[in-house]
Amino acid sequence: MNILMICTEKLPVPPVRGGAIQTYIDGVSPLLSKRHKLTILSVDDPILPNKQTLAGVDYVRVPGKLPDIYIQHIVAYLKNNASKYDLIHVFNRPKFIPPIRSVAPNARLILSMHNDMFLLEKIDPPTAVAAIDSLEKIVTVSNYVGQTIAKLYPQAQPKLKTIYSGVDIKRYIPSSEAERKKERDALRRQHKLQGKKVILFVGRLTAKKGVDRLVLAMKSLKKKHSDIALVLVGSKWYSDEGVSDYVAYVHALAKRCPVPVITTGFVDPKQVHKWFWAGDVFVCTSLWQEPLARVHYEAMAAGLPIVTTARGGNPEVIQSRENGLIVQNPENPEEFTRAISTILSSDTMRRHMGVTGKKLAIRNYGFERVANDILSVWEKKN
Repeated sequence: MNILMICTEKLPVPPVRGGAIQTYIDGVSPLLSKRHKLTILSVDDPILPNKQTLAGVDYVRVPGKLPDIYIQHIVAYLKNNASKYDLIHVFNRPKFIPPIRSVAPNARLILSMHNDMFLLEKIDPPTAVAAIDSLEKIVTVSNYVGQTIAKLYPQAQPKLKTIYSGVDIKRYIPSSEAERKKERDALRRQHKLQGKKVILFVGRLTAKKGVDRLVLAMKSLKKKHSDIALVLVGSKWYSDEGVSDYVAYVHALAKRCPVPVITTGFVDPKQVHKWFWAGDVFVCTSLWQEPLARVHYEAMAAGLPIVTTARGGNPEVIQSRENGLIVQNPENPEEFTRAISTILSSDTMRRHMGVTGKKLAIRNYGFERVANDILSVWEKKN
């Protein structure tokens, strides 16, 4: 089949500016393109050409950044090209489905949902109903996302299918332990983390991600574990190094923190795995109903025990005391203190969680499995 994948308007593919959806598409596209002719449409970027072909995949990039502008350019592209696509796979923008259907009346339409974009504040009910009616399948990154859609629009239920995201196993699991140790030691020396148990956060520095609670947890955690350090990998918004009020607040907390706190800013997606190798415990501090953060898969593949929150889809990939622990009330920093301390207090538990997580990543969360699940939808196998 000839297939068009349409990314969101925020960031380009390949993920030169980061982005979870962009990383997802970039991870599965080489595998999908072995079976089908693939075109990826995303927003333009100063460092990327508007059209190119890489490893047999065609890339088309159009102006966007704002949804209304981006969909105009998508529609303009499809007016001239829709007839050549058997299937159009749209990511995370149900609002785009009706205008796409209007210019691609014969294409099969699939929608992948990575966030709660069917909420009433995101899309009006008539547009949502029109989108659902036009879609053959709605793929979600967690059961939570699918259940949220079904509660609002029960008619969507038969079209829903959960396909958990994944990770580049080869990048996060090194070819040798020596390679991992070399990179781990280099980062630790560079940031004076030798001899420390490193607590790692990777994600955007926004209020709903809740990393301030983790910084606040360090005061009481230090009383139990004197040899700890905290590393915060991420910026205001992917490659945006701007200082919002929240970023300034987190930095101020970090300066007053009784343990060393390293704030790296944005790290290139191709390099971020090295920070996972440098860590000892990974913490996801989401306060909001997180659809299911892909950092969980990255931490598992890197062999890190995980502390996450009982919000949204996050708990769906955690087997308590097997590959991580779940914090029920992330508003309270002391809950993070207790969970992290539980892991740091037992080398046996920490190793067990790391080994179990890596096994789960290899078995369930590689991009090859994700691509096969997508193919099963495209090829109507289930």
